[in-house]
Amino acid sequence: MERTSRRPVGTAAILAIAASALLGGCERSSQSSPSRPVCPAALAKAASTVKLAGQNSDSAWNGPTSGPEIQPGRSLVFVAETLGNPGVAKVADSVKEAGRVAGWNVRVIDGHGTAAGLLAAFGEAIAAKPSGIVVSAFYTNLNAAQVKKASDAGIVLVGWHAVSNPGPSENPRLFTNITTKVEEVAKVSADWTISHSQGKAGVVVFTDSSIPFAKHKTDLILKELATCPGVKLLSIEDIPISDAATRTPKDVSALLSQHGTTWTHSVAINDLCFASAAPALRAAGREGDGAPFNIGAGDGDPSAFKRINGKQYQAATVPEPLVQQGWQIVDEFNRAFAGHPPSGYVPAVHLSTAANSKDTTSWDPPHFKEEYLKIWGR
Repeated sequence: MERTSRRPVGTAAILAIAASALLGGCERSSQSSPSRPVCPAALAKAASTVKLAGQNSDSAWNGPTSGPEIQPGRSLVFVAETLGNPGVAKVADSVKEAGRVAGWNVRVIDGHGTAAGLLAAFGEAIAAKPSGIVVSAFYTNLNAAQVKKASDAGIVLVGWHAVSNPGPSENPRLFTNITTKVEEVAKVSADWTISHSQGKAGVVVFTDSSIPFAKHKTDLILKELATCPGVKLLSIEDIPISDAATRTPKDVSALLSQHGTTWTHSVAINDLCFASAAPALRAAGREGDGAPFNIGAGDGDPSAFKRINGKQYQAATVPEPLVQQGWQIVDEFNRAFAGHPPSGYVPAVHLSTAANSKDTTSWDPPHFKEEYLKIWGR
């Protein structure tokens, strides 16, 4: 695999990190004494962000408390970017669970993480003539003609990570898109890296640039890392999510050989790559609770929490409330079917570590199922 640290985006990010010494109010590392932080202002802001995100547990439900009762006799098709991504699979399972409560028929079709697979899956979904289609984790403009065909047929489209921002979308036409705010997720993950390293990190960023949502998140992560000149970008590893299991171990081995102990931290667009990185790190003799310290900027699937709580090659995640979002998908469809506007609910961004996850395997707002059941009249 071609080393993405040689790509122009990597060069630009490195230049941005160097320039931040002049623009960000931080001293250059060569001018700092050993006892003084390289970027005190950025480090203080990062520590504050991390503390707030770690404390944010949504102790009280702040989502919708009113809406239409369940519209009977509806059907959904969930088009998955790839069910090989545990986050996508978890949301799909949650949609099925909420759909059963609603009395709806829910079908899941796997796009297998390829353009051809997604075209086929979306085409199959439209042919099934459902009431609604869930567009999950892929950029719908890749299927613009199919999106228009579905809309023209009166099929409601709801996105999950389909575009960058939460809420309704005109292009592509989505009743609403469900996601946390990508700017906040990227900021928390990058700030955790700055804070955890005390502003002195050698960072590898794992991404999948074939997904514009993921590329945008990566750009935001790089921008925030660049606020501290003591954080050095070692490499950007561009690995398709569908190939993570086979390509990540090889990349990790190469990175260890190239960078050795200068590789201290990693940020990934989601948690999946760390499941594949763990065997290579273990084979190299790295300790599960040692460097590189890894954080996932999204998803927060059960396997990620197990790695974090077990201190096995992942230190933190900025999790999506995957189960709650599955129920929200059903609720948003129900609002569309009833002629109501979207709920507008966007979950708060949270940071999960071994210190605050309390041996759980997910993170969701409290009592959300009870609240949706009340709304639906169930």
